[in-house]
Amino acid sequence: MKGFKIGLGALAILLMAISGGMAGETLDAVRAKGFVQVGVNQGLFGFGMADENGTWRGLDVDTGRAIAAAVFGDANKVKFTPLTAVQRFTAVQSGEVDVLCRNATRTLSRDTALGLDFGHVNYYDGQGFLITRKLGVKSAKELDGATVCVLPGTTTELNVADFFRSNNMQWKPVVIESTPELNKAFFAGRCDCLTSDISQLAGIRAVAPNPGEYMILPEVISKEPLSPAVRHGDSEWRDIVDYTVLALINAEELGINSKNVDQMLKSNDPKVQRFLGVTPGNGKALGLDEKWAYNIVKQVGNYGEVFDRNVGPDTALGLARGLNALWTDGGLMYSPPFK
Repeated sequence: MKGFKIGLGALAILLMAISGGMAGETLDAVRAKGFVQVGVNQGLFGFGMADENGTWRGLDVDTGRAIAAAVFGDANKVKFTPLTAVQRFTAVQSGEVDVLCRNATRTLSRDTALGLDFGHVNYYDGQGFLITRKLGVKSAKELDGATVCVLPGTTTELNVADFFRSNNMQWKPVVIESTPELNKAFFAGRCDCLTSDISQLAGIRAVAPNPGEYMILPEVISKEPLSPAVRHGDSEWRDIVDYTVLALINAEELGINSKNVDQMLKSNDPKVQRFLGVTPGNGKALGLDEKWAYNIVKQVGNYGEVFDRNVGPDTALGLARGLNALWTDGGLMYSPPFK
């Protein structure tokens, strides 16, 4: 019996060694090349789009920059790869990108069959419909017989098919792989409506030739928890991506932002001390510098700052926090303890 126990112990150590051989490979590779390669949308205003100077901006872009701040202490040590909906998951699987920050919905099949691991949600969304006001429709249930612009390789395709079928309506899909080309097709009148996540529809409307001519219908036909994604099998890298998003949220919960973070280093609150690395431990646990969370907040901000800067009420998108408010304000944003 004693020998059996020793055998089990040796087996456990062997299994840990085998699994540990994969752990940390992504972090080591990222550090070796000196930057984080982030897959982003080809051009979605408010989430991932390059401006006229070639500078990438958006909520997903800031998520990528926050990961760079955590790893390197420098949010600028990041490069962005624009990807179509069809390309995005292959880019993660192949190692073309280290992390996907491209309004990707976490689903069971993607989490398993596609060999992906998702971090914490950085935007809670739902699918809707964008139409021109000239269509004279006020509800998605009035779209019987409509032509619908939709991206392939997305949850959007299945959701819209389910919606029309469950409501005994007919529809004709107009499928175009490239987001910019799909938007052009919609604005050119090739389809009656465009369906996607509501945040994406708001971003598309914001850059329309005449935004006031378009409206988002009231129906929300799905749940779309949008999360950064990494390759399956490297739990250390997944933890870093996961806790980067959670650090943005936890900072807002603790009342820490980019303007007061230096002052908060002097706080006597143990939770603040642990979070900012004044009390060490969290950094070592993640394989990062103890100031990793401080660097995120100092250089990128907290979640509220990221939201307001890119998609909030004072931007062209004009989105309310809604489900993306902190749990204390009736939303779903909630961070586990940083200890």
